[in-house]
Amino acid sequence: MNEETPLEHERRAKVERMRAAGREPFPWSFEGRVTSDLVRSLAAALTPGEENPENRLRVAGRVHATRVHGKTAFADIEDRAGSLQLLMRSDAMGDDAFRIALDDLDPGDIVGAEGFAALSKRGEPSLHVHSLTLLAKAIAPPPEKYHGLTDVEERLRRRYLDLLSSEDSRRLFRSRTLILREIRQYLDAAEFLEVETPILLPVASGAAAHPFVTHSRYLDLDLQLRISLELPLKRLLVGGLERVYELGRAFRNEDLDTTHSPEFTELEIYWAYADYHDMRQLTEGLFAHLAERVRKILPDTPAAQKAANDFTPPFATLDFVEELEKRSGIPDLLSKSTDELRALARKTGSTVPEASTPGTFLDKLFEHYVEPHIDRLTFVVDHPATTTPLAKRHRSKPGRVERFEMFYPGYELGNAYTELNDPDEQERRFQEQLGSQGEETYAYDADFVRALRHGMPPATGIGLGVDRLVMALTGTPSIKEVLLFPLVRPR
Repeated sequence: MNEETPLEHERRAKVERMRAAGREPFPWSFEGRVTSDLVRSLAAALTPGEENPENRLRVAGRVHATRVHGKTAFADIEDRAGSLQLLMRSDAMGDDAFRIALDDLDPGDIVGAEGFAALSKRGEPSLHVHSLTLLAKAIAPPPEKYHGLTDVEERLRRRYLDLLSSEDSRRLFRSRTLILREIRQYLDAAEFLEVETPILLPVASGAAAHPFVTHSRYLDLDLQLRISLELPLKRLLVGGLERVYELGRAFRNEDLDTTHSPEFTELEIYWAYADYHDMRQLTEGLFAHLAERVRKILPDTPAAQKAANDFTPPFATLDFVEELEKRSGIPDLLSKSTDELRALARKTGSTVPEASTPGTFLDKLFEHYVEPHIDRLTFVVDHPATTTPLAKRHRSKPGRVERFEMFYPGYELGNAYTELNDPDEQERRFQEQLGSQGEETYAYDADFVRALRHGMPPATGIGLGVDRLVMALTGTPSIKEVLLFPLVRPR
């Protein structure tokens, strides 16, 4: 551990002094507490200088500041419901208890207080304290009140201090939890079943990404952390679970930037006997529901209010091939050879590996020519078949698959298909990618092909990046800001 500062040394001396006097600075519990909003509501009915002696209340929270005026002192504490002023007087607490409390107390300490709701002479809702208990002595002081942690990397490394010092940060993560709760409630109401699928897999597939690899000592087997939830969930469709979803962690051994994290939360939904048109309707309904809820969750956050408008249907729609040909000026893209597509991608500055699939080059062209022009929430539909080995071929557009992606300005939010359920075609598409050494290849999952041979009903599915969705809904510019514990470089 780092050497303690003089201030920390002084606070540790208080701990030793308290224990020598028989007072425990870290007691086991504080029962019967209420939250600060109850005290504030009772105090609001009083006149300045009055207290409510009918209800003796116990509150607990972290001390942010203290002020001493002779035999009267004030302490501002904060709990999950907000802040509250503690009004301490020696006549109510007793001279010795009052003196000991002030000697022991420092900003950052967690205290429990018992007393009556009161309105101070200046009209501040307060608890008139009759007894004060130290619940946890803070050896290290909190960040400076008005500046908090100004170093961005330090805020991410020590999120607990960021939360401690920033109400905005606490509000953001409460909002994230509420958004996830709303997603679950919406899907539960639509009769989808929430399930859990494995994180450790013999083969991580379902997306084009590099997996993290680990090893089971008991099985003497190399395993991979899942990069997608897709293939296990589609196995459940084979097994007769017709509507399933999972909110869970996925892991990709890739870069860290404002929209990518190696560990992230994904929502995947699979729906038997439906197609990608049905999934689009479900997604639009979900987005409209979340927009309405965000308006209420974050009423005083302009960026969130704007995002709520962005997530209200109808949404823009672009045809992948038509828009790419229009923006690039390149005709007949689907008839181009792999060599021609590689050369076209190279002209845009793309550095993807030589042996990448044609779909990879088409994706890079779309990324270069089209994505910079997407300025609102947009559904991009009907992708070239070579981009998507797990999607069903389009029923009326040759060379295409039934797929849509959702783009928000600056990043992709999600990806949906009418699912490929022909086992022979799925095996052929996996095999086509085996010779590719590019970055957009899917691992061959033989057991998934075996499952399809038992018959998977017609189905649609979608994968949504939950962290990016929270970014978009709250107007947050970086994925690290919506992850409680993002991965960052060591000091």
